[in-house]
Amino acid sequence: MTYDVLTINTGGINFAPATEAEEILQNVRTIISTPKFSVPLDREFGIDCSVLDRPMPVAQAQLASDIITAIKDYEPRAYVSGITYEATIDGNLRPKVQVTIEDD
Repeated sequence: MTYDVLTINTGGINFAPATEAEEILQNVRTIISTPKFSVPLDREFGIDCSVLDRPMPVAQAQLASDIITAIKDYEPRAYVSGITYEATIDGNLRPKVQVTIEDD
């Protein structure tokens, strides 16, 4: 099944997700919302935000690569099937990641 994951916080962390899919989606949202080097015991966790000062097409390509690699490394139960971007009027770039979760 395919799901859309946004970087927008939807109400905090659920420490007891009802389903495995909910757990996986929460993990993916955490991965794509965390700046790399901000987690003290795992500096490689998250997405490299230094690309955000680059031209939009370059930033999108590098972010896509980072997102795919990070999800593959930290949440292998999810497969990235697509990435689109929402650009706000003030220049923010928000990824919308489509992930596929295999049913057991």
